[in-house]
Amino acid sequence: MDRNAPSSVIATDTSMHKTVAHPSKAQIRRWRRYLAEEISEAHIYSVLARRSSGKEAEILQEVANAELRHQNHWRALLGEHAHPEPRPSASARMLQLLAKNFGTVFVLALAQRAEGRSPYAEDPDATEAMAADEAIHEEIIRALSTSGREKLSGNFRAAVFGANDGLVSNVALIMGIGASGASSSMVLLSGIAGLLAGALSMAAGEFVSVRSQREMLDASRPTQVTLSVAQDLDINENELVLIYKARGMSDEAAHHRAMERFGRLDCDCDPSLSYNPAMEEEDAPQEHGALGSDIGAAASSFCFFASGALIPILPYIFGLGGTFAMILSLVLVGIALMGTGAIVGLLSGASPFKRGVRQLAIGYGAALATYLLGLLFGATVG
Repeated sequence: MDRNAPSSVIATDTSMHKTVAHPSKAQIRRWRRYLAEEISEAHIYSVLARRSSGKEAEILQEVANAELRHQNHWRALLGEHAHPEPRPSASARMLQLLAKNFGTVFVLALAQRAEGRSPYAEDPDATEAMAADEAIHEEIIRALSTSGREKLSGNFRAAVFGANDGLVSNVALIMGIGASGASSSMVLLSGIAGLLAGALSMAAGEFVSVRSQREMLDASRPTQVTLSVAQDLDINENELVLIYKARGMSDEAAHHRAMERFGRLDCDCDPSLSYNPAMEEEDAPQEHGALGSDIGAAASSFCFFASGALIPILPYIFGLGGTFAMILSLVLVGIALMGTGAIVGLLSGASPFKRGVRQLAIGYGAALATYLLGLLFGATVG
């Protein structure tokens, strides 16, 4: 097979593999599992291709076609054992459901991990070309996932981390208060106070941060002074050149731009000197929309933190108390921490389970520390 063939997906040459005359039961089970996975992956990529457009849709369909070629390999080996057609695993069916009903970012992240776990490189019944296909597929899906991750990595990740902060800080607070021997009403009051204090602090911090950044950028943005005073300047002194030099232009470009402002040069005489790509000219000032609204950022931070901080106090809101309320609170927080950790793992291209466990360990570690401090404080006061 020509590995330098100009194709986005390496073709699978099943003729390189020798047919097994009498496959064992273990081989049949393994091949049927592979066939089920290839069927599921081809279906997922086809669905994602239909939900996409342009080059991305074309690439996804090419990958789906490659999975069809892999299916043919396993069908040829299985022969009559390929029927009835094997059903995909529960996780594969869940991924198909996600592909049909949700965006491509998370589905592609999960598909990337699935491609990375392909056993074909170690399986003697898979061809070398198929193993190479899977390695290439992982990189293709990784590349397609990058743009989606970049779009989500700002606001979405801020939302996840804001909720996570609320979870950890408030569960630690109520564990410490509860361990000190305080009543359930006092724990609830402390939790509500912690929710409001943390959410307001986050909102104030975001407001100040975004507002300050906008003010700094506004202060750095060029003004239109060169348009209004150019006609009154002494052309022999030509201090206008100094403005353009200060803005980063070379001596030649600064002089050229100044002569344009004085009307001594036609702006079309040397376009390369009339525009500096390293800066925005004062003729077209840019609004800093990418920063977003300071009020919007503050409101978002408040809501995200509060949504996380609410979970630990839910048992107390519904009238529970004592040890049972604390345990239930920890369980609810643990589920939420596993969820936020898994989401961060998907966005980062890492294992969702490992990231979830890490978030869980951090949150429970903070809760344990404050619980022990609460016990110590309660014993000291008592």
